Amino acid sequence: MRIKKIKINNFRNYKNQEINLNKNINIFYGENAQGKTNIIESIFVCSLGKSFRTNKDKELINIKEDNCKIEIDFEKSDREGKVDFIINKKKIILLNDIKIKKLSELLGNINTVIFTPDDINILKGVPQNRRKFLNIMISQLRPKYMHVCNMYAKTIDERNNYLKKIKLENANENLLEIWDNQLIEYGNIIANYREEFIEKIKSKIRDIHKNITENKEELKIKYNSDCLDKEKFKKLLLERRKIDIIKGYTTRGAHRDDFEIFINNMPVNIYGSQGQHRTAMLSLKLSELNVIYEEINESPILLLDDFMSELDNNRINNFLKTIKDTQVIITCTEKLKIENNDKNKLFNVINGVINEE
Repeated sequence: MRIKKIKINNFRNYKNQEINLNKNINIFYGENAQGKTNIIESIFVCSLGKSFRTNKDKELINIKEDNCKIEIDFEKSDREGKVDFIINKKKIILLNDIKIKKLSELLGNINTVIFTPDDINILKGVPQNRRKFLNIMISQLRPKYMHVCNMYAKTIDERNNYLKKIKLENANENLLEIWDNQLIEYGNIIANYREEFIEKIKSKIRDIHKNITENKEELKIKYNSDCLDKEKFKKLLLERRKIDIIKGYTTRGAHRDDFEIFINNMPVNIYGSQGQHRTAMLSLKLSELNVIYEEINESPILLLDDFMSELDNNRINNFLKTIKDTQVIITCTEKLKIENNDKNKLFNVINGVINEE
């Protein structure tokens, strides 16, 4: 699949901009704080309906304006399409000029894999980062997944509120069973989706990482969840009930899921060097790209936001050789020296204005 054209109006630091992309590599270069990442963000927003940089839609609007619009024309092997993302008084998303009623209708139309400088924190940081990685990948391929996640989150909120009522108002503790049963059902569905995709990654990441490290490192991935076995999760909720009441929130469940990555049998988040974190993250993202390709039978769009700054030209070219037949959007501070440059397209970004070269 590929994006043919992007139109931006009052988005971030852009006023009006139209960008025609080629099907190969598109490089947006310029100094920092000129608006390069905003191009990556505009594509991501039309792919998943929300930003990877903020939870506040209003922050996407140009500071001097009160509305914004992104329009993306894309094509897949079997169809063409268009997504309009509009923020006025509220957020509106159109798919082929028809307003969508729920976000799941958008997911899977523009498939993307994104690399950002913050992605190293997926492995180094808190479990929430790793759950977010899984959520982004799975939701593009299984639109029902995000609906179940939302229902689970709503149930957690209701259960937490009732836990506080038990603690502060001496409410009937037995009524927790209502929310426990819902958590068990939703949590089990979420855990099964996550385990399915961890298994898909597991079958690829080992070989990818061996190639990247020239067979010097063996990488393994392990998924941890309370919710894969309904009976065990039910027993766990009962065992933790008194603790949950004291704390006023649900201490175990799918919202605590995590996965671990090991390099040569050592957990990378504890013992991994900066370089190992970076190569492990690269292996994880390439595995994601391969999983999506196998699911939809075409390559997703690869978004590389300032990813190349840490790599020399040789590594950059070796990396790009592994992702043939993939549309790539790259942001960087300087022009990249890429082999077969005649197939690529260059854009210079200066203070919210894009000049095609």
